[in-house]
Amino acid sequence: MTQQEFAPPVGEWYYPSEDIVNNAHVPDYEALYREAMADVESFWARRADSLEWYQRWDSVLDSSNAPFFKWFVGGKTNIALNALDRHVKTWRRNKLALIWEGEPGDRRTYSYWKLYREVNKFSNVLKSLGVRKGDRVTIYMGRIPELVMAMLACAKIGAVHSVVYGGFSEQALADRIEDAQSRVIITTDGAWLRGNIVRLKDVVDEAVRRSPVVESVIVVKRTGHEVKMEQGRDYWFHDLVALPIASPICETEVMDAEDPLFILYTSGTTGKPKGILHTHGGYSVYTSTTLQWVFDLKDDDRWWCAADPGWITGHSYIVYSPLILGATSFLYEGAPNFPYPNRWWRMVEEYGITILYTAPTAIRGLMRFGDAWPNRHDLSSLRLLGSVGEPINPEAWRWFHKVIGKERCPIMDTWWQTETGGFMITPMPSVGLKPGSATRPFPGIDVDVVDEHGQSVAAGVDGNLVIKTPWPGMLRTIYGDPERFVAQYWTAYKAQGWYLTGDSARKDEDGYIWIIGRNDDVIKVSGYRLGTAEVESGLVSHPAVAESAVIGVPDEVRGNVIYAYCILRAGFQGNDTLRDQLKEHIRHEVGPIAVPSKIEFVDVLPKTRSGKIMRRVLRARAMGQPEGDLSTLEE
Repeated sequence: MTQQEFAPPVGEWYYPSEDIVNNAHVPDYEALYREAMADVESFWARRADSLEWYQRWDSVLDSSNAPFFKWFVGGKTNIALNALDRHVKTWRRNKLALIWEGEPGDRRTYSYWKLYREVNKFSNVLKSLGVRKGDRVTIYMGRIPELVMAMLACAKIGAVHSVVYGGFSEQALADRIEDAQSRVIITTDGAWLRGNIVRLKDVVDEAVRRSPVVESVIVVKRTGHEVKMEQGRDYWFHDLVALPIASPICETEVMDAEDPLFILYTSGTTGKPKGILHTHGGYSVYTSTTLQWVFDLKDDDRWWCAADPGWITGHSYIVYSPLILGATSFLYEGAPNFPYPNRWWRMVEEYGITILYTAPTAIRGLMRFGDAWPNRHDLSSLRLLGSVGEPINPEAWRWFHKVIGKERCPIMDTWWQTETGGFMITPMPSVGLKPGSATRPFPGIDVDVVDEHGQSVAAGVDGNLVIKTPWPGMLRTIYGDPERFVAQYWTAYKAQGWYLTGDSARKDEDGYIWIIGRNDDVIKVSGYRLGTAEVESGLVSHPAVAESAVIGVPDEVRGNVIYAYCILRAGFQGNDTLRDQLKEHIRHEVGPIAVPSKIEFVDVLPKTRSGKIMRRVLRARAMGQPEGDLSTLEE
């Protein structure tokens, strides 16, 4: 091999240490990817063999009714079998499964044995209220251990949980209850956030008034403030679990691999939420495989996925896959900067967190407070970092890598969706990284960037991100609306049988994939397609800007022009001089076509509970139009 062939490709690269590569679950990504793609069904069968089954499957994949694919057909399992039951028969029974800290500072820990018994009690409470296999149960809670228990209890008895993030409005909750036809809701009196009580029970009361299908409400006491309890409908959880019905022994329901596990509602282009349906078998195999390999999870790790269990990231990587792998997880109730901006860094130090997985929004928000807050803490326990939820701009990537990871922790920048169940495009610890790129597909996943005719586009050219073959963790349908499932995901490339992600992306000359953003987050200026992430990244790379959001607004000459909103870092003042500087900065960083026509300085940006910027709200504000449904806003 010549020196020229050995030299890395041109560009900004970060390589893992020899120690990380040698000790990784997957030291050679390329070899594993080739092996997986050579025989995808055998590959996933081997992964499924690492789990326990009541009965092994007859066939790995049934494509006879595509796109309604079935995985591990004939297999009998239950996700609780692998997340809890099998561990209590081994040395892991006394291992910590969950470490929890509340925002006020209270703490609890659960071994696998203790969590197993608590979940069994919760399962028996649900059964006493008439919950049976196939029933839907809505869960509306804060980030407390009982939320994890409630999900596992539903799974254990074969009920289908529908977790609604504890912050949605009354109508948003009522709509989801109605769509799922849930007769039982599990909630709390309230939750702590930034020193205040979020009054969840009050929201539930109003939602139930609007959706009278509900028969029983289980209320976990968290904050202790006064709440209304309706006799015959509302029950305190601590009262129920103290009764003889709440035995710590509960038989796990034997489920078909394709039986529903959960419904999770996600926003749709029509405004009506989509109930994404996942199942016990394929989801168990996929989520556990992706977590183990991407984050190289070991028995002595302390894993912190700093998401909320109310979103797919929390379902897959707080609740289910860490428990399937027998890991120790950390869960925190409150805000990352309360009461001070070092809250997260203090907990990383105190609990010896080894892997931290969070969203670019949180990284940028904490980066805004400067380096001094994290630098006062010992973060040497960290060995891997991760990013999820949206494309991470290189500036935030570098800060996360340098200030938090001390330039020794690889960053796993993962791309996936509620619909995919787990990571789809992602690095592994053993590969070279490029800041801002989601890297390459996970083994067994066949993705491409194509034009509207289905032709692969050249390197550096934007196109539609598609998934060409099915995978075990995929959604099975949209609950109650199979026609919408087909129309939304499988119609655009029907002839090829490809799944349309709805995201725009490009590949570079090394085959690395760069996510531009949702197709509705692509701005066309004078015929050029500009991703909002690209322009926002350019703005945030200026030292004055902590966070930004850009939208396209109609323009008679150019089709659209760019309108930018910027949150400034401490010590900077928004004025015309700074606006001119930012425009010149974008001209230099991204190009003249990306220069915003207007820049507005703001204190906050409208975001969903999962941290995604609501650009339709910004667009409406910029154009003086009604802002529409704001129930999913963070504040």
